[in-house]
Amino acid sequence: MKKHGYTGEFEIIDDHRAGEIVVNLTGRLNKCGVISPRFDVQLKDLEKWQNNLLSSHQFDFIVLTTSAGIMDNEEAR
Repeated sequence: MKKHGYTGEFEIIDDHRAGEIVVNLTGRLNKCGVISPRFDVQLKDLEKWQNNLLSSHQFDFIVLTTSAGIMDNEEAR
């Protein structure tokens, strides 16, 4: 999200428990939601999930956590 200009710098706070990440927002973020519970999505099914969840493929993003790290739906393709 940082490379798209939605977030700025971030700070990781280690309190020796769960921890916390503080993210500076740039003001370009209009709406953010969480998909709960987490779903296992195969790469071949990603297009179907995008059609169900996103209103616009040009402006909207899904943040995915994968074994290769955290990425958006464009990077995952």
